[in-house]
Amino acid sequence: MQLLGARLPVIQAPMAGVQDSALALAVCEAGGVGSLPAATLSTDDLFSELTAIRGQANGRPWNVNFFAHRSPAPNENRERAWRASLAPYYAEYDIDAASIPTGAGRRPFDAQAAGVLEPFRPPIVSFHFGLPAPELLARVRGWGSKVISSATTVEEALWLQDRGVDAIIAQGLEAGGHRGYFLTRDLTTQTGTFALVPQIARAVRVPVIAAGGIADSRGVAAALALGAAGVQVGTAYLLCPEATTRPVHRAALQSEVARHTALTTLFTGGAARGIVNRAMRELGTLDNEAPAFPLAAAALAPLRAAAEKQGRNDFTPLWSGQNASACRAVPAAEVTRALAQGLREI
Repeated sequence: MQLLGARLPVIQAPMAGVQDSALALAVCEAGGVGSLPAATLSTDDLFSELTAIRGQANGRPWNVNFFAHRSPAPNENRERAWRASLAPYYAEYDIDAASIPTGAGRRPFDAQAAGVLEPFRPPIVSFHFGLPAPELLARVRGWGSKVISSATTVEEALWLQDRGVDAIIAQGLEAGGHRGYFLTRDLTTQTGTFALVPQIARAVRVPVIAAGGIADSRGVAAALALGAAGVQVGTAYLLCPEATTRPVHRAALQSEVARHTALTTLFTGGAARGIVNRAMRELGTLDNEAPAFPLAAAALAPLRAAAEKQGRNDFTPLWSGQNASACRAVPAAEVTRALAQGLREI
C-alpha cells in the first residue's frame, strides 16, 4: 500500500478480453488498484482507454499491463497441422478455412506502445512473461512509473529483482489465465500460491504480491500471513457488471463446470488455465497441434464466434482460476471491499 499509494492491498488482475477501463476505475474508486490489460488493444483503443482512466482516476493509483513475450517466427507446417486438426469443426459450422487470416492477436510491449503510454505516465506498469528490452524498461522508469512483473518460480523472482522491479507478483498454479513463466516452459516447475509466496518472500528484498486461488478475505489474510504485501485477484471480478465477460463465460462461471479447470495451450499456444470445455476435451489440453504463443488464436476465432452465436462455449477460452467459489454478480467495489474486510486501510 505504501509503495503503490493504494488504500487497500488489492490489485485487480488485468484480464484481456473480459474487461476495459470501467472495471479498473471501479476498483480504484473502492480503494484498490485497478488494472487495464493492453496486450490485445490497438494503438487507438489503448489511447482511448488510457484517456478514460486518467480522466476519472482522480489521483488514485492504477496499473496498465503489457505482455513481454518474444514473438515467434511463423511456422507454416505447424499452422497447416493446426488447421487440419480443426477441419472437422470448420465443416460442422460451414466455415471456409481458406478465408481465415493468420495473426498473433497479442503483441509484446514495444516502442509504439511506449509512445502511446508516455504522455499518460501511469503510476504503475506491470508485465507478464518477464520484462521488455532494457531500453524500453528504462523509458518506463523514466516516467516515474512503478514496475511490477509476474514470477512463477523463485528463479524468476530473483531474475526480476536483479533487473530492478519495484514488486513481484508471485503467480501460483491456481491462477486463471496465462502462466507468466518466462525462464522455462517446464510445467513441473510450477507450484501453488501458498507454497510459492513464502519461498519468494524469503528470497527477495522487494514486496511480493500473491496471485492465484485468492477469492475472499480469508485468502487475502492467509497470503499476508505468509509474507505477501498484497494480493492480485482476477477470477472474483469476472461476474461484476463492470466486466465485459461474455454471456457463455458468465454462465459457465455460475455452473458446476467451473470446478473443473485445466492448463491448456489450445486457445493461444501459451499455457493458460480455464474451465474445461468441448475443445479442450476433444483436442487435448496440452497435447495438441496448437502453434507457439500467441499464434494459435486466429484459427480458432471463427469457431468461437459461430459457437457463441448458438449460445455454446465450445471454443471460448473460459479463463478462470481454480477457486471460482466467490464469483458473484455484484459491483466491483463490493468485491474489492469484501476482499479487504478486516484489513487496515492507509
